[in-house]
Amino acid sequence: MEYLTLPHQHGEGPQTAQIQNQLHHVEHFQTVAQVFKQLGDTTRIRVFWLLCHQEECVLNISAMLKMSSPAVSHHLRPLKDSGLIVCRREGKEVYYRAADTEQSRLLHQMIEQVMEITCPETVCAKL
Repeated sequence: MEYLTLPHQHGEGPQTAQIQNQLHHVEHFQTVAQVFKQLGDTTRIRVFWLLCHQEECVLNISAMLKMSSPAVSHHLRPLKDSGLIVCRREGKEVYYRAADTEQSRLLHQMIEQVMEITCPETVCAKL
């Protein structure tokens, strides 16, 4: 990749060329955007957060969130497709949990830290 001379020189170091090179890998940023898109919905964040703490079936998730099973399933699908959650079948029952991946752990940690920073102490008590 050719180094682009910037219009204003502000004492950029050798990392500027590396940063410019990374900026050209649009597909990497698209992957990140897709993950964050999954968490752009309050219900999906709630479902994901719940599944980071325990494995659950659709009926229990529905009861906890006070939503219909089809509505919960609608939110589970994109989370599963993005690799943030996984499922296992036991007979007719399907159980969901957060994926054991660095990406999933990081997003869970980020959600909890943002909640801790922005929520009053009484609302977001730690588990």
